[in-house]
Amino acid sequence: MGEITERFVGSADGVRIAVHEQGNPDGPAVVLVHGWPDSHVVWDGVVPALADRFRVVRYDNRGVGQTSVPKKVSDYRMSCYADDFAAVIAEVSPGAPVHVLAHDWGSAAVWEYLSRPGARDRVASFTSVSGPSADHLNQYVMGNLTRPYRPRLFLRALRQALAFWYMGLFSIPVVGPAVVRRGFRTGVMTRRLQREGVTVEQIHHSDNVAVDAVNSLKVYPANYFRSLRNARTDHYVDVPVQLIVNVKDPHVRPYVYDDTGKWVARLWRRDVHAGHWSPMSHPQLIAQSVHELVDHLEGQPASRDLLRAQVGRSREYFGDTLVSVTGAGSGIGRATALAFAREGAEVVVSDIDEVVAKETAAQIAARGGVAHAYRLDVADADAVERFAEQVCAAHGVPDIVVNNAGVGHSGMFLDTPRDEYDRVLSINFGGVVNCCRSFGRRLVERGTGGHIVNISSMAAYSPQQAMNAYATSKAAVFMFGDCLRAELDQAGVGLTTVCPGVINTNIVRTTRFDAPAGKQDGVEARRAQLVKLFAARRYGPEKVANAIVSAVKKNKPIRPVAPEAYFVYGAAHLLPQAMRSTARARVL
Repeated sequence: MGEITERFVGSADGVRIAVHEQGNPDGPAVVLVHGWPDSHVVWDGVVPALADRFRVVRYDNRGVGQTSVPKKVSDYRMSCYADDFAAVIAEVSPGAPVHVLAHDWGSAAVWEYLSRPGARDRVASFTSVSGPSADHLNQYVMGNLTRPYRPRLFLRALRQALAFWYMGLFSIPVVGPAVVRRGFRTGVMTRRLQREGVTVEQIHHSDNVAVDAVNSLKVYPANYFRSLRNARTDHYVDVPVQLIVNVKDPHVRPYVYDDTGKWVARLWRRDVHAGHWSPMSHPQLIAQSVHELVDHLEGQPASRDLLRAQVGRSREYFGDTLVSVTGAGSGIGRATALAFAREGAEVVVSDIDEVVAKETAAQIAARGGVAHAYRLDVADADAVERFAEQVCAAHGVPDIVVNNAGVGHSGMFLDTPRDEYDRVLSINFGGVVNCCRSFGRRLVERGTGGHIVNISSMAAYSPQQAMNAYATSKAAVFMFGDCLRAELDQAGVGLTTVCPGVINTNIVRTTRFDAPAGKQDGVEARRAQLVKLFAARRYGPEKVANAIVSAVKKNKPIRPVAPEAYFVYGAAHLLPQAMRSTARARVL
């Protein structure tokens, strides 16, 4: 992380603050402020992603590390922490405003500072992680607790108030420190972090964290009861603010930030599927959020993620959203790409035939949308990984991934050559697995959620002896989706398995029919018969596309499409023996 220089800064009440500085000495200053029970070390995972560009300044709050340890409870009021912040930025950046990244009580201290006259001249931007303004939080909680006639908001405020039970405990003299000492001695803190998904390697605490935690515990009695009783009603902020909202934070619930736009003129909000200590669990995401905000404030176009985070910005439903659709050169894939584009999405269209992929992209562009065409063989795992890497580097991680590419097949198992059977499985099932592996991992690592759509079929739950390879591949997609959905849920990534019925696409024309010896002459006649049947059905791919878009909006786990798909889905669960009996019917 580069050489760290240390200095001491005096605060207004004589506290001696230990300041640690590193990174690019010629870059803009970014000040990192920690909360309880942490020290400046909590930012060790974030600093490497900032140091090349920024002059990174960290300091230990009063009671922590080499900073002074005041004795009186009143010395730990938020106004004192704001004084410390003011002293640090005056010393390290006297001639230019600083960017700020703060967490927990450190964030509350910066909010306190921003209520002061002239703050906008000293702070260029503020990224707040799990630390609302005490004033804004009071307005939300206490304001809604006095309005029981609005039950939804009343219950939310009550849940948030109850979530702060530990603050009352920590405010009790003798008891609070004893609980904290025991917690660190028995490893409670480490287990808590691991439950939030923080690995042992990601835990960044100083060697003296237990002592620091007890010394700085006075922050709770100094502020808890005061914040319940008193709050300003004019705490407006004209500094650009970015909220990192940890949706799994057990202490600060996401909805308490819903009214922040009333108090902040320029606001961005990013919901991260993380617990309270996201500076440890998601350091790259937090650093990237700071980079993107500063880039934009310095005049660069806003990134897609930053545009989506901007509060109050008018957008279409899937505006500022990137969607990847495989097999998008025709049929359901093309219709799906067009449907998402109509609702504002930027679309990555891929197909094994690059020509038809470009045709889909051209149709989207002609209608005023944005699309990028790629050739992709989904059965080639290495090619899919290269494709994912290329797409993410050029356009960012797709927010929605539609794994649609597939092939049809008809024929009895014993009539189907081994290579053909393997080909169907490698495309229909293997292609879904390959795309989920390459993009799913990136969605989880990104930390801001997303959605995967896997195209299965009604054939997944309606056995037919004449569609063995096809039905098996689609049934595998169905079960794979059920398993993966449970795994991805903890990262906030949704997964929908779509099961179309009889849909009028060109799949029958491109389907391979394997017939027993002596019956090959009837293949084309049967194909023509099915083409007429599908055409007469008049249920086009556009209806499937609309169902996919709707399922993503509603986060549906399973979405049959067409009446027969719903009927067979119900019959497969209620009358499984009847479904097995129908498999005896021959098609060829």
